[in-house]
Amino acid sequence: MTDGKSTKEAVSLKIYESAEDYLEKILMLTERNGEVRSIDIATEMGVTKPSVSIAMKNLRQAGYISMDGAGYITLEPPGLEIATRIYGRHKKLTRFFVALGVDPAVASHDACKIEHVISKESFKAIKNHVLSGANH
Repeated sequence: MTDGKSTKEAVSLKIYESAEDYLEKILMLTERNGEVRSIDIATEMGVTKPSVSIAMKNLRQAGYISMDGAGYITLEPPGLEIATRIYGRHKKLTRFFVALGVDPAVASHDACKIEHVISKESFKAIKNHVLSGANH
């Protein structure tokens, strides 16, 4: 039974990570292009349009995004807060790994995985380390 519980927890975590990835991608695309549609997200993330449609429906129902009649997606305040936090972590972790000598593409990929699971304490320690190193 314990395995069943951990599997449910893993599925729940994965769904949450996926939602964070979509919100982060909406923010990134908005910053880059000024506007975002589902097809832009599908293309950027390499997923199918139906997958994005399901995710957008869930995010809309949760109050994280809104969508106008032409299909343009806007982050609502709760979604923007999550996206900003995750994207900020992504950028800081990427810079940290690059400073350690990791290839930028690998650093960005690794940051994408770590940004969801790193504790506030560990992330704060990395930020403090990077800031203290910047002063040397």
